[in-house]
Amino acid sequence: QVQLVESGGGLVQAGGSLRLSCAASGSIFSINAMGWYRQAPGKQRELVAAATSGGSRNYADSVKGRFTISRDNAKNTVYLQMNSLKPEDTAVYYCNADVAFKYSDPTFRYWGQGTQVTVSL
Repeated sequence: QVQLVESGGGLVQAGGSLRLSCAASGSIFSINAMGWYRQAPGKQRELVAAATSGGSRNYADSVKGRFTISRDNAKNTVYLQMNSLKPEDTAVYYCNADVAFKYSDPTFRYWGQGTQVTVSL
């Protein structure tokens, strides 16, 4: 029903930048929150940043001031601009979207397949 396709991951040196994109497609009426999580080896998945359709933004303390989340609601796409990257940012990054299929319906959360971000010294 809904697919989330991520792009933009890769290998970068510490201090560098990457921009992740995630586009949602399918029978979507509206999307409430969209966000990014990450999971490093041996660790739990954690929230990186989230953005609601109303414009609210939420960031993990570890990325505040370095990462910026943005949305293009017309394209059902969310972006994550990552600057001043550190080796500890290395992880698989997953996007998600809370999707409604009809007006006033509850939302369902969908996940992307993940994209690897590796930050070297």
